[in-house]
Amino acid sequence: MNKLTDISARILMGLIFVVAGFNKLGEGYAGTAGYMDSMGVPGSLLPLVILLEIAGGLMIIAGFKTAWAAAALAVFSLLSAFIFHFNFADQIQSIMFMKNLAISGGLMLLMLHGAGQLSIDSKLSK
Repeated sequence: MNKLTDISARILMGLIFVVAGFNKLGEGYAGTAGYMDSMGVPGSLLPLVILLEIAGGLMIIAGFKTAWAAAALAVFSLLSAFIFHFNFADQIQSIMFMKNLAISGGLMLLMLHGAGQLSIDSKLSK
């Protein structure tokens, strides 16, 4: 049961980043870049954000370099929370802020405890 829980948790944790990254491509690109600019973050950083979300999410799902990917995504999630969602007057932004904190906590646990047996990390350590 632990093996299935590990891989299920990694899929659920990584999927949110993969989907978010792909949603920023195409029609979502200009809107996201504009939002970043409006919040004081250069929209020119968006390609790096997309790369981090998609690659990091896939690494979490596969269990490849999990500690590194989890650490990078945890920091990214915390930064995103404080830069883009730190507005408790707006209920949606407040919820997004708390969601990012929760995701960061889950990623920190993943960083600490590893990807589990059904992972590339596990196969490479043998």
